[in-house]
Amino acid sequence: MRSGGGRPSEARRPSEDAAFGATLKAARQGASWAFERLYRCHAPRVAAYLRSHRVPDVGGATNDVFLRVFTGLTGFHGDEAAFRSWLFTIAHHHMVDEVRRAARQPRMAEGTPVEDQGPGGDAEEDALVGMGRERVDRLLSRLSTDQRAVVLLRVVEDLSIEQVAETLGKRPTAVKALQHRALAALRRHLVDEEVSP
Repeated sequence: MRSGGGRPSEARRPSEDAAFGATLKAARQGASWAFERLYRCHAPRVAAYLRSHRVPDVGGATNDVFLRVFTGLTGFHGDEAAFRSWLFTIAHHHMVDEVRRAARQPRMAEGTPVEDQGPGGDAEEDALVGMGRERVDRLLSRLSTDQRAVVLLRVVEDLSIEQVAETLGKRPTAVKALQHRALAALRRHLVDEEVSP
């Protein structure tokens, strides 16, 4: 069961909706704690979305997205699901602008982005997590930009077809077709990886 744009089989509790509404109201009134709560709750997902699209400066781009969100809060009306849809619409448009800007600039040697270099920890666990992330990034890089956006917004962010269509400026039927082609391509790539030595 899907309720309020939440995760499948996870009904939203009225207290969660009320808490989000109170946070949003406080943020509109300029409360710094409310801005911080919205940022902490949603910034990691926005950063992951931008990173998967190879935005050069993920940290800066994430901050730019939230600056746009915070300055536009007075014009936003809706629940948490609508907020997430609106947030990812802003993130998507910013990602498109950043990718275009990066394509016009000379490229520097590739390396591990600074924001990916965290403090030391369990080397084995860090290596396994890194290998998993690299594999996901490699698979996603084989998709078109639109297919990657649909997969991330539908599967990772759990937005509805209609919300993804609004975010990407496409019709719901086009989003369904993109999702179908993306998942088929991912299946083929996974099979190819299994067959390759």
